[in-house]
Order: sequence, then structure tokens, then C-alpha cells
Amino acid sequence: MVEPVAEAGSRLVWSVAGLVQAVADALAARFPVCVVRGELSAFMRAASGHCYFSLKDADGAAALLRCAMFRRAASLLDFAPADGQLVEIRGRLAVYEPRGELQFVVEGMKRAGAGALYEQFLRLKSKLEAQGLFDAQRKRPIAAFPRRIGVVTSLGAAALHDVLTALARRSPQVEVFVYPSLVQGAEAPAALALALATASRRAEVDTLLLCRGGGSLEDLWAFNDERVVRAVAACSMPVVCGVGHETDVTLADLAADLRAPTPTAAAELSAPPRVACLESLALLQRRASQRLHGALDMHAQRLDSLSLRLARPLEAVRARRQQLALLGQRLSGAGRRLHERRGMQLEQLARRQVRAVAVDAQARSRQVDSLEARLNALDPQHVLARGYAWLTGPGGVVVQSVRQLELGAPVQATLADGQADLRVTAVTPERRG
Repeated sequence: MVEPVAEAGSRLVWSVAGLVQAVADALAARFPVCVVRGELSAFMRAASGHCYFSLKDADGAAALLRCAMFRRAASLLDFAPADGQLVEIRGRLAVYEPRGELQFVVEGMKRAGAGALYEQFLRLKSKLEAQGLFDAQRKRPIAAFPRRIGVVTSLGAAALHDVLTALARRSPQVEVFVYPSLVQGAEAPAALALALATASRRAEVDTLLLCRGGGSLEDLWAFNDERVVRAVAACSMPVVCGVGHETDVTLADLAADLRAPTPTAAAELSAPPRVACLESLALLQRRASQRLHGALDMHAQRLDSLSLRLARPLEAVRARRQQLALLGQRLSGAGRRLHERRGMQLEQLARRQVRAVAVDAQARSRQVDSLEARLNALDPQHVLARGYAWLTGPGGVVVQSVRQLELGAPVQATLADGQADLRVTAVTPERRG
């Protein structure tokens, strides 16, 4: 233990290390084990496995507690800590002697909720998502070969330097317009919305970059403001949002036409590299030259062929005459063959018609004979010749039943060879069983 250094006059004078050590001992004695609830901020896991973060009250109070969670305790976590989460941590207060800072050494952590700031983020996200600001259908394609690119960020931010450096290295032909704005603090949302609206109104760039370096959830909160998100969605040109690091996601990222993991990546995604463009142009030039020379060679060959044909016109005329003579012979032969074929067809049709008429006459004759036989069979004269008579009463009514006859009534009988007038003397109806 470091002791204070005594001086004259019984006054105690501490060394820096001694005072820091004394404060650490007092904290350890006064707060041996503590449980603290708060919201995670600026959470970072080092390559060594140790975790460093800050804890703040969810109600927005200004107090901040720096925390360290060493690898052994971090390996026991059953969830992935992230900014905005509400947690309960258990551990002890200590002093980090190299900087003389108060810190909380965390020995255990459990979730206690999402955190007020994170809950606000989720509520606003749900609201804007329901209004269609994040729909994939409204995303516009980024200009493939922009001539001018706008950048909305702070003039003193490292993000601006990164963007300008990347564009100067990759695409020096692109002209850059900067629309300065605050990117952190209470006045940042209004400033960002104004800068975005200005760029949209001027419409002097092909693509607009919205950039800021990394930070905690609170540092990036301006990019979750509803005014900024709506300004991004309302821009007249495509917007590439590169805010924070790769793991940071803001509502402005979701509303932008393209999200980049970092400001440098935003610059790289907004413009193709000049070298690649020159290589593509060179390739297109080679292809165009090859096609041009190929077309010229083909036309040259056609001209050579036409010139040879023009040089020997008599041969062309002779060839045409031969073709005409051959066609005349073929036409004459085709006419004779066609005449002969038509004559043979007419003879065949005539023979077929004669045969058809004869067959039809025979069929008609047989049909007449059959009808005559049927008619003779139905002639009533043949029936009378077999001994039957045909009776008619007064008025020429045919008598078909004895019930039509009356005693003493005159009846005329028609026989096979004549007629006889009769009178009814008796009527005997037939009796049926």
C-alpha cells in the first residue's frame, strides 16, 4: 500500500499513485459488490475477448459509468450484448490507475429489457415501415457512371476525409459537392434534414452520400430521427447511406436507396473505379475496331466480286441466254406433259361416268320392279278375286261391322266381276268367349 508523503508543518501530501490507490481501497471497502441496472452504450469486444462499454440510465440522465468485463466473465454470457439493451450488471467499483478513471469491473450480466432508447428506435422503425418508407419497391438504382456526387456530413468529420480520399483514388473524374451539416447533438437532425432538402432542391448531383463515422447509439441517434429519415426518402436523387461501422444500422440506412457499411464503402459503391472504366472503354474500342475492319473487309470482297462480274458482261448475257433457253425447253415440255395428263384424266372421267350411269339405271329399274310388286300386292281387286266382297251402305259408307246394318236396309256388294244390290234380312253378331 502506498503511504502519503509527509511534509513540514504536519501537512499530508499524497503522491498521485498513493491517492489513486487510497481511493480504490476506499471504493472497494465501501462498495464490495454492487448490482447496477442501465442501458448499454458503446459496447466493444476486443480481440483479447475482454468487453468494454458504458452504462447509462434509461431515463436519459447525464450520468455515465465506464465498465470493463474481462474474458472469463464475458465467456459466461448467454446472449449477445448490443447498444441500447437494458441490462443488470453485477461487480465491483474500481479505479483504472493508468488514467485515474472510475470503472466498474463486471463479473456478471443479464438482460433486463430493450432499453428506452432502443425501444424508441423500434417504435419509430415500425411506424415508418408501416408507411412504406423502407419498401424495396421504392429503392432506386444508383447511377452507374455519375459525373457529380454530393456528400452530406460534417466538414470536420473524418468521414468526409475518407470519402474524398476514396473518390480521389478510385474516381478522380467525379466532381464532389459537399453539403455541410452537424452529425451529432440535439441540433443535428434539423441540420441534416436541411442539408438533404437543399441537395434535393438543387438537383446538381447524380448520387448523394450521407456519411458519418462510428460511435455509440447516442452518437448516431440523429440518423434515427424521423425528420432525417423522411428527408432521405424524399430526395430527388438516389441516396447512399454510410453511417457508422458495419454493425451499426440506423433508420436512415433503411430508408436510403443503398446502405454502405462505412463511409469509405459508400464512396466506393457510388462510383466505379476509373481504371476499370478505362479498361472497359479500351475493350469496347477494340471490339468496335474489329467489327469495323471486318465490315470493311466484307464490303471490299463484295466490291471485288462485283467488279469481276462487270468486267465480263458478255459472259453474264450468255449465261442468261442459256438459262432462258433451258427454261423455254422446260416450259414446252411441261405444256405437252400437262396436255397429255389432262387428256388421260378426261378419258378416265368419261369411262367412270358411263359406268356410273349404267349402274344407276340398273338400280332404278330394280327399285321400280320392287315398288310395282308391292303395289300389286296391295291391289283390292286381287282380294275380291279370292271370293271376298266389299259392302257399302247408303251414301257409299263402307260397312265394317254388323252393328252398322239394320234389318231391311239396302246394301251394295262389290265383287271381283261386278256389283249386286242386296237387302238385310237378318243380323247375327259374333259371340266371343
